[in-house]
Amino acid sequence: MIASSFRDCEAWRAEGLELSTSSNEACKLYDAILTQYVKWRNDETLGGFEGCISALQTADPNFVMGHVMSTGLELVATASSTRLNERLASAVTRTVELANSQDITPREKLHVKAMELFSRGNFVKACDRWEDILVDHPTDLLALKFAHDGYFYLGAQTQMRDSVARVLPHWKPHIPLSSYLKGLYSFGLLETRCYDQAEKVAMEGLRLTPDDAWSVHSVAHVYEMKAEVDKGLKFMESREKDWQVCDVLASHNYWHWALYFIEKGQYEAALQIYDSQVFRRCKATGSMLDTVDASSLLYRLEMEGVCTKGRWRELLQVTQPHTDDHVTLFNDLHFLMASLGARETGTSQRLLEGLRELAKDPGDNQQHQLAGTLGVPMCQALMEYDQGNYSGAVELLYPVRYRAVDIGGSDAQRDIFNQLLIHAALKSEDKHHQKLGRCLLVERDAARPNSALTGRLMQRALALHV
Repeated sequence: MIASSFRDCEAWRAEGLELSTSSNEACKLYDAILTQYVKWRNDETLGGFEGCISALQTADPNFVMGHVMSTGLELVATASSTRLNERLASAVTRTVELANSQDITPREKLHVKAMELFSRGNFVKACDRWEDILVDHPTDLLALKFAHDGYFYLGAQTQMRDSVARVLPHWKPHIPLSSYLKGLYSFGLLETRCYDQAEKVAMEGLRLTPDDAWSVHSVAHVYEMKAEVDKGLKFMESREKDWQVCDVLASHNYWHWALYFIEKGQYEAALQIYDSQVFRRCKATGSMLDTVDASSLLYRLEMEGVCTKGRWRELLQVTQPHTDDHVTLFNDLHFLMASLGARETGTSQRLLEGLRELAKDPGDNQQHQLAGTLGVPMCQALMEYDQGNYSGAVELLYPVRYRAVDIGGSDAQRDIFNQLLIHAALKSEDKHHQKLGRCLLVERDAARPNSALTGRLMQRALALHV
């Protein structure tokens, strides 16, 4: 039996979030999974995500919201495509069929529709459905979290902030998990460049819940965006014991820690975090967040001139099976970094060709709609840079630089493409590109003063005598 602290049928009904099942056990397990999702944590005392999902399906195999939860979580993890994974595709179909054969609430019907839309790659309309739920049910945390993730994949920064802002007044301190809205709101504030407010809100969240890894993550971003590296290092270290238990996000928080070391030019320290935390966890979990972080970290180090030895080959073992997935452009670009780093030309070509094919007939898949005009040029830019054709990389990357937000992710994650453009411009033999590189560095310095990384690149630019 699951702990009595989780909500049963009556408790959910009392909150105005009725669940269409007569099983109290199913309701409590639904709550237990939601809690782990919000906390970014496999709680072993509950059996983790897998144990709870398995127990939920046993408690009530026909519980529609149980299927929405388990299938939805797999979809938002972006590690598998319904185009290729028949089991996942049939899980979506089964959920829709169950919903159509039962008398469920309008809110639950919207949840099913949102999940189905997301499974087809229509992230925009999926988020619209979750927002429809939140208008009438502002305390539906599953809708709020799914929307938050959807907006993240869309690079929809303002929407991510406002989605939480709209529901905040309805969340009273007695509502379970209410303190975690601070981290969600803080992240939206941060991505809309409200850094001071973002830090303040995240710190409020941490006072309420010290092990809220998403609030920690938000503060880590603030120090990254403001190049307050020493503050960031101190903060991550002082709270490591709190956030490292949140195993789903721990690797990403370690990634932020490593970014501070790269910023300072302390490459060995960054590599040490890569080896001991980021890659170790990525290999163990196969999580997409962990995998893109590993790719990003190695690529940043290589741009800085660091020898990463055989690490790309090891990472390729994790990324290669996902070459044909094409769930998000953001993932694709990071898989490409790994295949280029490992000198696996066939895999790199296959990824690019697959993306080109999907761009021809994208249907309502939002990522595939962007593939031709954004995904393919950005992938080609990585390939040109890899081949030493730096001017070609600039010509591909510069025209889309302000549209790169559409590939999703955070400003900190996408900064790798800003750095790539600067490196390509400075390495290009075209004098105009070299001047452009300097202009981009001036712009970067204005946005993020006191950045040691920018300073190093400026020294390199000065040596060019443009």
